Amino acid sequence: MAGRRHHGPVLTHDDRALLSAARRAVLATIAPDGRPRLVPICYVVDAERPVVYSPFDRKPKRSRDPAALARVRDIARDPRVTLLADRWDEDWTRLAWLRLEGLATLLHPDDPGHPAIVAALRARYPQYVQQRLEDRPMLQIVVERVVRWSVPPSTGATED
Repeated sequence: MAGRRHHGPVLTHDDRALLSAARRAVLATIAPDGRPRLVPICYVVDAERPVVYSPFDRKPKRSRDPAALARVRDIARDPRVTLLADRWDEDWTRLAWLRLEGLATLLHPDDPGHPAIVAALRARYPQYVQQRLEDRPMLQIVVERVVRWSVPPSTGATED
């Protein structure tokens, strides 16, 4: 089955729909040895700009200090990141994925917009209602490039 892949600089309406439907994405940072470091994340997308936010929540981690997380150390050294979100379906004609490439920084609790992002995260993930995100930094990813893949629409032709 041949797919189609498109490159583009901004998030389209269809991109935003796929990102809204996906419950998680996979974040890739660059480890010190150059290998990709992958971790699944929860996220919200800015309603107007090509920016994705992901909290450093209180799920169990090796350290309670977000600055000690490997992904944060990776970003401090090299802010280039990639996010992969996909739509999986047993009906393979519905498969699609997005690869978002961009630059990551930390958004701190006293930065403008932080409270609104916390509210958006709580609206998307009910699990965050019980977590204190107000005093935690979060990842801010400014999307610079989008690679899209999906199965082409059916032409109506059938195989014999």
